[in-house]
Amino acid sequence: MQCGIGHLPGGCQRTMVLHCVLFLWLFSGWTVGYKQGDNVTLYVNKVGPYHNPQETYHYYTLPVCRPDKVHHKSLSLGEVLDGDRMAESLYQIRFKENTEKKTLCQLTLSEKQVDQLREAIEELYYFEFVLDDIPIWGFVGYIEESGFLPHSHKVGLWTHLDFNIEFNGDSVIFANVSVKDVKPVPLEEGAGAAVGGVGVGGGSLTVTHTYSVHWFESTLPHARRAERLRDYSFFPKTLEIHWLSIINSLVLVVLLLGFVIIILMRVLKNDFARYNVEEEGGCDDLDQGDNGWKIIHTEVFRFPTYKSLLCSILGVGAQFLTLATAIIVMALLGMFNVHRHGAINSAAIVLYALTSCVSGYISCSFYTQINGQRWVWNIILTSSLFSAPLFLTWSIVNSIHWWSGSTQALPATTVLLLLGAWVLVGFPLTVIGGIMGKNRAGSFQAPCRTRNIPRQIPPQPWYKHTAVHMAIGGFLPFSAISVELYYIFATVWGREHYTLYGILLCVFAILLSVGACISVALTYFLLSGEDYRWWWRSVLSTGSTGLFIFVYSVFYYRNRSSMSGLVQSTEFFGYSLLTALVFSLMLGSVSFWASLAFIRYIYRSLKMD
Repeated sequence: MQCGIGHLPGGCQRTMVLHCVLFLWLFSGWTVGYKQGDNVTLYVNKVGPYHNPQETYHYYTLPVCRPDKVHHKSLSLGEVLDGDRMAESLYQIRFKENTEKKTLCQLTLSEKQVDQLREAIEELYYFEFVLDDIPIWGFVGYIEESGFLPHSHKVGLWTHLDFNIEFNGDSVIFANVSVKDVKPVPLEEGAGAAVGGVGVGGGSLTVTHTYSVHWFESTLPHARRAERLRDYSFFPKTLEIHWLSIINSLVLVVLLLGFVIIILMRVLKNDFARYNVEEEGGCDDLDQGDNGWKIIHTEVFRFPTYKSLLCSILGVGAQFLTLATAIIVMALLGMFNVHRHGAINSAAIVLYALTSCVSGYISCSFYTQINGQRWVWNIILTSSLFSAPLFLTWSIVNSIHWWSGSTQALPATTVLLLLGAWVLVGFPLTVIGGIMGKNRAGSFQAPCRTRNIPRQIPPQPWYKHTAVHMAIGGFLPFSAISVELYYIFATVWGREHYTLYGILLCVFAILLSVGACISVALTYFLLSGEDYRWWWRSVLSTGSTGLFIFVYSVFYYRNRSSMSGLVQSTEFFGYSLLTALVFSLMLGSVSFWASLAFIRYIYRSLKMD
């Protein structure tokens, strides 16, 4: 392949070539071929409490063996967002060459450092190494509780690690670490007595770290090594094939949709038969002697209040609908490699910026159709409707991570990169989409004209109030995804690799279908009571699903996880609120368009001259 970059400066040439190579490596499945004796770099990454997946710290924050000068690996955006901070280690691993109990380093730990290790082990700290893009996990130490009277509490540090690496040909297939047949070094209070040849003196503790490397040949090809990683279980396995639960949800949803559609069609058929009798007179004469949704035909298309906010919700909801569909389709096409850390995070950020034109176009187009005048303000509101809460939440979460020293705190360069992506890509595309939507917006196309004076709305029974509709419209879509929601939470807030994207696509389609049908049914009941305030009601009824999702997140935190602490809790609830907001915007947009299409259909079907 030839590239016309010869006229560029040398630095630019190298940068472009590097980017081309990186792109091909990420998406074409390039592999690193090793020869006998080649160095296989082992990167140390992070440590953290076992039950708090998002509370991670750099491995070298612990008093462990480290080089005199730490060299960090260049990371992708997704890896940085995932909290990765890979650095070169002192481990010397040669391809297909076994090593037996080689000394890594000898450390003299102060009393403070011993207490630091004890605290980390008591909090069940695990470490993560990375070898040829394969994560390797293990515990920092060992803790044992035994007896009641007398009670014994033993804390030990693993000072020897056995690396077991599988290979096929010239590539690495899998790697893990074990401490089998290894005795931990006791860490007593105040750097207590040493055993096993470990020296103690003057409140200090001297330990020697060693390691072994064993290579095993595998028949699994490199292209399928992700299967080996999925079969390995360091963290508890919670994601199982759950076809029975999905089929159960699918049957319930089909019955629900069938019930709603059949009932509505029968009722509408009776309404059309009753309304479309031979009538004389114009559209304005139909009010006399009628009741139900027909009598408000001159009010139902009266434009709502807070037009700009409504259109912004519709635009951002359409953007997230496009984003979610694209992510699921890309996952189904196998574009996210399980060995590429943070690949979905990177894709989501890029797609969010690129789909900003969708939100601007939908929002400004509909805003112009309903006679909105302040289209510039509408574009600004659309661009900040989600980005402003996101920035506020991220600022709080990132500040707490920074205060605690967690690797989840984004470095300044990454913050500037994300800010630049929004300022240079996201916001301009929103403006461009808004201008295109404004220029291409047609008329609203209302089947009936609207009166100048609003009609008085009769008193409504309690079951037609907004809160009741929100409870019904939010609970039913939530019940359709409640089974799959657990697995999604276990993936996002755990360490599982979600691979059932076909099921996820089915559940996503079910969610949208239920939301649309429930919105149509609630809109019909609202209009039957001669209440024409359906605009905001259609958004809020199904959009309230986000509230149920947030309540479920509280339940998951308290009853389905072992997360604790300020750092983990702040991140969990902060981003759970954002997740609820995304679902509310997305489902609110879907339910509104479904209700609008339904209303246009029924009023076009009336014989009104």
